[in-house]
Amino acid sequence: MMNTFFTTNNLADILGVSFRTVDSWINSGKYTVETDDEGRTGFSYKQLIGIPEIDDMVNSNWENELNVKPLRQYTSIELFAGGGGLALGMEKAGFHHVMLNEFDHSACQTLKTNRPEWNVVEGDVHNVDFTPYRGKVDFLSGGFPCQAFSYAGEKRGFEDARGTLFFELARAVKEIQPKVFMGENVRGLFTHENGQTLQVIKDVIADLGYTLIEPRVLKAIMYQVPQKRERLILIAIRNDIADKVTFRWPTPYHKILTLRDAFYKGVLYNTDVPESIGQKYPQRKKEIMDMVPMGGNWNNLPLEIQKEYLKGSFGLGGGKTGIARRLSLNEPSLTLTCAPAMKQTERCHPLETRPLNIREYARIQTFPDDWHFCGKMDAQYKQIGNAVPVNLAAAIGRSIIRLLNDIEQL
Repeated sequence: MMNTFFTTNNLADILGVSFRTVDSWINSGKYTVETDDEGRTGFSYKQLIGIPEIDDMVNSNWENELNVKPLRQYTSIELFAGGGGLALGMEKAGFHHVMLNEFDHSACQTLKTNRPEWNVVEGDVHNVDFTPYRGKVDFLSGGFPCQAFSYAGEKRGFEDARGTLFFELARAVKEIQPKVFMGENVRGLFTHENGQTLQVIKDVIADLGYTLIEPRVLKAIMYQVPQKRERLILIAIRNDIADKVTFRWPTPYHKILTLRDAFYKGVLYNTDVPESIGQKYPQRKKEIMDMVPMGGNWNNLPLEIQKEYLKGSFGLGGGKTGIARRLSLNEPSLTLTCAPAMKQTERCHPLETRPLNIREYARIQTFPDDWHFCGKMDAQYKQIGNAVPVNLAAAIGRSIIRLLNDIEQL
């Protein structure tokens, strides 16, 4: 077991509480701040024993789960494949993709360039006929967009989802009848339309003849991803199988990885991050961002500069902590967006005064360095920013492979 150390921020992120809450625990004497070999302040795991999330990391089964291998070649189909984060993670876990569908041309070029052998179907999912795959595919997945349903009040099951992209995922399930399927989404789906959206999804899944595992929000930082990203994962098993097997969620990695792990040779990569294209700041913005220390934001600027930079939002409430934000090498990245230099969600390099570049973006999402992104620079940022982190996808994929192995032995 690694000598695991957790910074104050790490603990807040793992438990889903504010930095202020952790601070109050320290002030009350619940925990004592320590300093590790790298000069970071926080807590050794011995202080935190008894917290379930920490115990799961300390007693992690990560290495054993890495050894999960398919008993035979399991086939899969993915919808809304984007730039390939989920598909690549599932491939790492051992899946054989028989078809991937994606609407965006640049993303399709990315998939075809990196995996010429993949059957990439470019175009609108509404026009894809899935019936030829009926009974021939073990697993279906897709990160469908979060959309409101035109919910009339009376439950119509499958029909309630018509007109949404979730309906197309549901149609694919109906036409293919895979043993298992997975949908992934933002954590906001839990509360979207006061929970109504998720309820319709649950009703549709039941109507399709599948048993939904209780959905979970997985934090990417728990699965060897140096990024504070969360995804809601929905996994459903066909009813004729569901009561005979038990799905087990992936175990977390031993420690929280940081931007240092993303950018330099170490546990994630065997070289430092390669050079690549990236956005640049206009001159005045660069002069202002030069004043922000590592891990800081607009609060670290002189008052007059704050007023100049924030303009109308200066007097508004809220922390606005994403504005003029410079990331820290000693922490995971904030969730990546589709562009690294948006005013409200700044993602400035920790040491250099510039936005994160393409390869840095890709590493934060745990893409391999040889995964080439196609299209214009903005299209590349978008593909990476929208992706499921590869290592998170692989961890989920191994749990699904383990489930299919159990099904295979029935």
